[in-house]
Amino acid sequence: MMRPRGLLVAGCALMWLLAGCATRPVNPPIERADHAVGYRFETREQYRLDHDNLLVLAFSGGGTRAAAFSYGVLEALRDIRLEPPGGPPRRGLDEIGIIAGVSGGSFTALAFGLYGDRLFDDYERRFLKRDVEGELLRRLANPRHWGSLSQGDWGRSDLAADYYDEILFEGGTFGDLVRGRGPMIIASATDISTGARFYFTQAMFDVMCSDLSRVSLSRAAAASSAVPVVLSPVTLNNYGGSCGFRPPPWTQSMMDASVPVPPAARALREFFELLSYDDGRARPYIHLVDGGIADNIGMRGILDAMHLVQALRLAGQPTPLDRVKRIAVIVVDSHTSPKTDWDRSPDTPGPFDQLMQATGVPIEHYSFESVETLRDMAARWRMLRAIRDSGAISDPANPALVEVMRVPDTEVYVVDVSFAAVADAAERDYLNALPTSLVLSPEAVDRLRAAAAKAVAGSAEFRRFLRDAGYVVERE
Repeated sequence: MMRPRGLLVAGCALMWLLAGCATRPVNPPIERADHAVGYRFETREQYRLDHDNLLVLAFSGGGTRAAAFSYGVLEALRDIRLEPPGGPPRRGLDEIGIIAGVSGGSFTALAFGLYGDRLFDDYERRFLKRDVEGELLRRLANPRHWGSLSQGDWGRSDLAADYYDEILFEGGTFGDLVRGRGPMIIASATDISTGARFYFTQAMFDVMCSDLSRVSLSRAAAASSAVPVVLSPVTLNNYGGSCGFRPPPWTQSMMDASVPVPPAARALREFFELLSYDDGRARPYIHLVDGGIADNIGMRGILDAMHLVQALRLAGQPTPLDRVKRIAVIVVDSHTSPKTDWDRSPDTPGPFDQLMQATGVPIEHYSFESVETLRDMAARWRMLRAIRDSGAISDPANPALVEVMRVPDTEVYVVDVSFAAVADAAERDYLNALPTSLVLSPEAVDRLRAAAAKAVAGSAEFRRFLRDAGYVVERE
């Protein structure tokens, strides 16, 4: 028989095993906010090969379905060979300046930012064709994690982040992205307290007086894909008010009553939402959930940036896009529209079906409106430029005409890469029936990749962008 002391030691060992020693990773503070350093668009400009043209990708949410569909777009751009006027040949992939990723799409975006071309070597094996969902469930069911999961500051999303780091990100941080030469990757989540969009950029972390470069990519992916209830929120420390943060100069001009045309309300609203993190004493912790709740296709941040550009132009201020002649936004939207037969029966759908429909339909409509708003903005800018350049304005100094005279000179192209763009009806129905989960069959992954590549190749708007930019296009 085991002696009492042996029983005590064994009991303590068992309690230690069940309690675990996992603690929530803490994003570190910074002493002084500096708008000129860190992971932000302005510091990535030096790595862009073509400053006249900007290619932006928006990767939607949707689990592995979204990750695979987004990956197919990257493969398609890799295989497009461009001969720019007066420059050496390069690939469509090399033209990417920004990738905005949400939920499932954030995995592909962040992994490409970390690995670049190496992503194409093993992303399928490491993530897309792996039973990520099954492994997460097995880890949640493992008694070794129960003690840690019962603690308040370490939850299911922290366990998921550890797993994502193990199979995909290999300890990568935003500091690795800073040191890399790839495009700007913007992973987004939702602030569950306010419903506002939260972006993993140093500009946002400046307000929180925190150092993004030491935040792991796996934690950003976990936050962006933290489906409420199923996964726990990801918690960040907020040190706002401790690093001398000052709003950028453009904010004053936006609020200046002397500006002849009122500034864009969206730009100011985004700014005030950002300022809510400036008081770390009032909000010492920020809890983040799935970015798809606030923006399921990663478009709102892009749209707000365009509104900001317009507002700055109206105020006579310089903008980061003043040199850019053309912006192509490829909206990679993997949301599904599965068919139901509910209207054929007097029986009402079950509670789970109602919940999924009640959350999915508004998100789908909101996503559609975001894309159409960007298209409307592009058309309006085009019309105002035509009026300005026609010579029909007799008094350019007229304050009522300031919007016409200061319209941005950038042409915007909105490229639709979605299941609706798939020409084959049977293939479209197959894709629309795929679930939102972190496991799909290898066949489903391959068909998603192929569908994305066809949508890119078949886009008349993307061809118009390449033609207007003067590119000679070849495909492998």
